Amino acid sequence: MESPLSKSGNTSPAKSDINQHSLGVADLKLLRVFKTVVEAGGFTAACNELNIGLAAISKQISDLEIRFGMKLCTRGREGFYLTEHGKVAYQACLDLFSSINQFRDKLNHARHELFGELNIGIIDNTITDPQSPVVSALGEIYRQAPKVSIRLHATQLDEIERGIIDGRFTCGIMPVYQEKPEFDYYFLYHEMAYLYCGDKHPLFSVPAAEIKESQIKSSHMVNHFYANHSKKNIFSDVTSTHAIAVQVEAVTMLLMTGNYLGFLPEHYASAFMGGNKLRALMPENIEIATPFSLVLKKGAPFNSVMTLFYNALKQALIPVPEARAS
Repeated sequence: MESPLSKSGNTSPAKSDINQHSLGVADLKLLRVFKTVVEAGGFTAACNELNIGLAAISKQISDLEIRFGMKLCTRGREGFYLTEHGKVAYQACLDLFSSINQFRDKLNHARHELFGELNIGIIDNTITDPQSPVVSALGEIYRQAPKVSIRLHATQLDEIERGIIDGRFTCGIMPVYQEKPEFDYYFLYHEMAYLYCGDKHPLFSVPAAEIKESQIKSSHMVNHFYANHSKKNIFSDVTSTHAIAVQVEAVTMLLMTGNYLGFLPEHYASAFMGGNKLRALMPENIEIATPFSLVLKKGAPFNSVMTLFYNALKQALIPVPEARAS
């Protein structure tokens, strides 16, 4: 079937609708037919791929030529080949459908890609805890959702709680000494703490078998202000002491004076024990397990980013024997 522009050679471009109207769905359909015909090497070969008859293909190519105002190909006894305009149109067609595919892929990707911001308050001095899943979970967030903005704040317990309440922090990861009604708690693991003395303390050089509970009870104790455990009072009334510390590092400094005993997380104290600066006293009998939890404001919803972070935390946890109750 001959079209108005099916004579061989390139004709002078006629005034075309392509310059007046944007491409529509019908144009894309015609372009797909043209692309298939070119890649099949002719009209007859394209029939099977397009599942339409030869006359229908010829009609659509003719319509496309009229739409563009240029002859795209020759077909007939001489065989099938593209005109110079056809070569340009075919390359443009490839670029167009490549862009359409990229557009579709980006939308499909965006539909499953996470965006947003995660502001996390974490209790200070937990980087040395091998049980902490935070580092691994943050790495997983970056791997699965690199567009999520992460802000990590290492600070004190009361600051984390205030930040969660006023909305500065999305969540907190912190020790839980007593659950409060303002928060929702999602348990992660137990942090183990033991009773320590510094190398200047009289009990530091006493053989383990000779240390008695009465000696511990008669010693001055550091009151770690936030770490309120009832078990501590079995050995000493820490609330009556004059030595009060807010942070773990401050507790350690007071222990180094040789005047006090105090509880420290095992992971934090181990670095000092290696240098013979601290000693755990009666660790087989005196230990405290503090639950660490992911903490959110009461009733705060789990959006997709928060869900990903929580799942990453749980997956990163190291299986450990269940801690004894404090």
